[in-house]
Amino acid sequence: MKKDIILSGVGGQGILSIATVIGKAALKAGLHMKQAEVHGMSQRGGDVQSNLRISDKPITSDLIPTGKCDIIISLEPMEGLRYLPYLNAEGWLITNSTPYINIPNYPSEELLLAEINKLPHKVMLNVDKIAKEIGSTRVANMVLLGATIPFLGIDYELIKESIREIFERKGEAIIELNLKALDAGKNFAETTM
Repeated sequence: MKKDIILSGVGGQGILSIATVIGKAALKAGLHMKQAEVHGMSQRGGDVQSNLRISDKPITSDLIPTGKCDIIISLEPMEGLRYLPYLNAEGWLITNSTPYINIPNYPSEELLLAEINKLPHKVMLNVDKIAKEIGSTRVANMVLLGATIPFLGIDYELIKESIREIFERKGEAIIELNLKALDAGKNFAETTM
């Protein structure tokens, strides 16, 4: 088992929380894991990106080479497109469909969606809308994480256990909200694939 994952988005969207949940679950599964992240721009609403490598064999580098990524998980569609050169031919883009417009020359939503729709392997969902229906837009990242479940190769129960541990200090209501968001994203991916 080997998964090379790039997580991308804009500062404050919760990309690093997704990486933490996946990493913790991978370790619980007895897998090897390496992670590299860029989050210095997060305070300014800039690009946040993380390389997450998971394998049943030792991993030598924490960076994913061009053309070797299995999954791009993106909370922002343009940021997902930015990392397409890293995606392998069988790789999947799992992305939020809602743009986070933080620059003056941001491309049109139609152009972004047209580029994403050219991809043979994609799951595109409005995580913000789904999260709002659940009760809080703050769990949009967990909706997106849920949509990756069919592709991760990590037991779903370990993902849920990791969420419980990570959010434990915030109380049971927050844990349950995050788990509900995870389920919603998983259900979306399974019904649209």
